[in-house]
Amino acid sequence: MSLNKDGSYTGFIKVQLKLVRPVSVPSSKKPPSLQDARRGPGRGTAVRRRTSFYMPKDAVKHLHVLSRTRAREVIEALLRKFLVVDDPRKFALFERAERHGQVYLRKLSDDEQPLRLRLLAGPSEKALSFVLKENDSGEVNWDAFSMPELHNFLRILQREEEEHLRQILQKYSYCRQKIQEALHACPLG
Repeated sequence: MSLNKDGSYTGFIKVQLKLVRPVSVPSSKKPPSLQDARRGPGRGTAVRRRTSFYMPKDAVKHLHVLSRTRAREVIEALLRKFLVVDDPRKFALFERAERHGQVYLRKLSDDEQPLRLRLLAGPSEKALSFVLKENDSGEVNWDAFSMPELHNFLRILQREEEEHLRQILQKYSYCRQKIQEALHACPLG
C-alpha cells in the first residue's frame, strides 16, 4: 500500500472468481503477416471467433488498483486479464465477510471503491474479501448476449421443453395403463 501525492492510495486487492457459467475468450487466430499489414485493415484479417470454457474453480487474481478505482473498473480489469470478451455487465463484484461463523455476501454497486473498503476493513481477509460472480439480479439483461449465445439459449430451452413434455406423456401413459388394468380386473356387475 502506498500513498500518492494526490491523497489516493495504491495497493493490491485479491479477488476470488466464483463463476458457474462458461466465459468467452477470443479463439486463437493466425497473426497477420506483413502482406496483410500492407493491404490495410479489413482485408486478409481472420474472422473474430469466440471459444467458451469454464474458469478454474475458485481461481484467485490480485489486482493493483487505486483507492478511487470503482467496482465496475475492477470487473473490467479482471476480464481483460483473463482475456474474457463477455459483456462486463454479466458480472458483479461482491464483498464477502465472515462474522460469527456466518458468511455474508453483498453485491457492490458499480461506484463503490474496493481498495477503500479493504483499507477500512483492516488486514483480515475474514473481515472482508472480494468475489467475482455472475450478475444474477433476477432480471436477465438480454442485450449483454451475442446472437449465437441467444440462439444457444433457445436450443437449450427447446430441448428442456421437449424432455418435460416427454416425461408428462410417459407419466400419463403409465396412469392410463394402470387404470385400464384395474378396469379389466374388476368384474362388471
